Amino acid sequence: MRIFDPHIHMTSRTTDDYEAMYAAGVRAVVEPAFWLGQPRTSPESFYDYFDSLLGWEPYRAAQFGIQHFCTIALNPKEANDPRCTPVLDELDRYLAKDGVVAVGEIGYDSMTPEEDEALARQLQLAIAHDLPALVHTPHRDKAAGTRRTLDVVRESGIAPELVVLDHLNELTVGMVLDSGCWAGFSIYPKTKMSEDRMVEILKEHGTERVLVNSAADWGRSDPLKTRRTADAMLAAGFGQDTVDQVLWDNPVAFYGQSGRLDLDGTLDEPKPDEPSSFEGNSIRRGGA
Repeated sequence: MRIFDPHIHMTSRTTDDYEAMYAAGVRAVVEPAFWLGQPRTSPESFYDYFDSLLGWEPYRAAQFGIQHFCTIALNPKEANDPRCTPVLDELDRYLAKDGVVAVGEIGYDSMTPEEDEALARQLQLAIAHDLPALVHTPHRDKAAGTRRTLDVVRESGIAPELVVLDHLNELTVGMVLDSGCWAGFSIYPKTKMSEDRMVEILKEHGTERVLVNSAADWGRSDPLKTRRTADAMLAAGFGQDTVDQVLWDNPVAFYGQSGRLDLDGTLDEPKPDEPSSFEGNSIRRGGA
């Protein structure tokens, strides 16, 4: 089985996770820029972090046979901190880089005016760079936040097929799919979605324009939730072709719209004990 996790924060994970993910079938990931769990105190902290997403983390993933791509943005939570908002003026130079397959995570946390401005500005950056947009829906008052997000997406003029709204649930999936946007679901051990609930959503709403991710980060999360969802789909009677569509073809189709998703061939078998070939932001990958 071949799996593409379209939303996972590998900076927060260990090499053991990479090994387990490879054994479970994960061959590609997208890592969205997000907050660190404590406030950043200057824009420069973002720039070092973005450089790591573009250089170090793809190299680290490649050692374990996994291709790593990223999305770049000012995340919704830190859009409320005036120490962080100057990052918006520097995003152009990062969004132009290879390996950046979308603008994200953008969207809402507390649905403040500051978040309104950051979301609108970054949707315009997505349009300017011909990139998809990965949009975070708020964890509180999700239905109202999702409706508000869809309004801003429509007002921006971005094509809906270039937008995925993530962290959805049973209350929000219908309105998102009706809008023409993609629907993203984060499978978590205790919160957000479970693999069994995900299976029921797929039965009701189908598998078109649906992305399933682990969103694993520094909190209680599980980087193997994509594989667990695939197994739950098979157990529920979905065919292997349908599982492949949801866990591989759909992420490839969405992020492939960036024109930067090079998945031709495969990485070499993982060789974590080889001498390092990483130099600065240079990444040597086996295959293509």
